[in-house]
Amino acid sequence: MKTLTTERLILRPLVLSDATGMFTLDSNPNVHKFLGNNPVNSIAQIHNVIEMINDQYKKNGIGRFAVVLKETNEFIGWSGIKFVTEPENNHVNFYDIGYRLIEEHWGKGYAQESAKAWRDHAFNEMKVPVLYASAHIENAGSINALQKIGMTIKEQYLHQNLYCHWFELKAPLCGI
Repeated sequence: MKTLTTERLILRPLVLSDATGMFTLDSNPNVHKFLGNNPVNSIAQIHNVIEMINDQYKKNGIGRFAVVLKETNEFIGWSGIKFVTEPENNHVNFYDIGYRLIEEHWGKGYAQESAKAWRDHAFNEMKVPVLYASAHIENAGSINALQKIGMTIKEQYLHQNLYCHWFELKAPLCGI
């Protein structure tokens, strides 16, 4: 799988050695505030998540990647494109762009920076015709990051008992 880089970030496939960082991320209740309030409570759960994502790489050729700071090689979260095969908001078999960062790295533009790299990769390399995303209607940081990469809110919908905005971005006809 191809590693992507941005000005400040390395985006690479997740590996089992990322489990400690993933646990820091997904055991934090603040991270899960807009995700249904279900933080993990064991490293075994994280191992299962990483294995599931690695299966997505094999099956779909894409999935969420580790986000690592270039300067320090520190794991700060994940981002990427996921091929969604389960129905969501009357869509199925679509590409979703997403990210999740360790709380101390919020508000520094990393979500937007990684999402922009994934947007460009999806349209220019993968030739994806349209990207989708969702964000809880009160998650201002995520909404802002998605809008800054050109995504627009198409509607609101109920997803797993959470009210979310449904975002869409179609590939440009002549490149980015």
